[in-house]
Amino acid sequence: MHLRADELSRYGETLGRTLRAPAVIGLSGDLGTGKTTLVQAICRGLGARALATSPTYALVHHYDVAPPPPGGSPVYHVDCYRLRSPDEAEDLGFEDMLREGAIILVEWPERAGPWVPPLDRHFKLSYGADSDSRELEEIP
Repeated sequence: MHLRADELSRYGETLGRTLRAPAVIGLSGDLGTGKTTLVQAICRGLGARALATSPTYALVHHYDVAPPPPGGSPVYHVDCYRLRSPDEAEDLGFEDMLREGAIILVEWPERAGPWVPPLDRHFKLSYGADSDSRELEEIP
């Protein structure tokens, strides 16, 4: 799907409004293709009380979601880009997030290897034909 920046944001907000916990969403793609932008839009759609920011250095950010939809479930934004090996993902707390019934948004899930929970949906972002466009593909 070919999207301009504003369309990518609208898509993410719509996706966020339809997500129900628990859910694990994977976001793959090269640096700068819009993974964090899509996460921010998903969080807005979910009703997150804070602006989502890139957890590249912290690896995990937690956001509270205003009830009622989807019931105030927590949202976790995990960025696996800086993992040097998949085994480093063991300590990210995926099991705890799942126990909470959270919505987990994972950038670079492939870097977490077997530690990343099964993905309910997986999206790949890539650069479009111009600087203001992206290609968004849902990976089955």
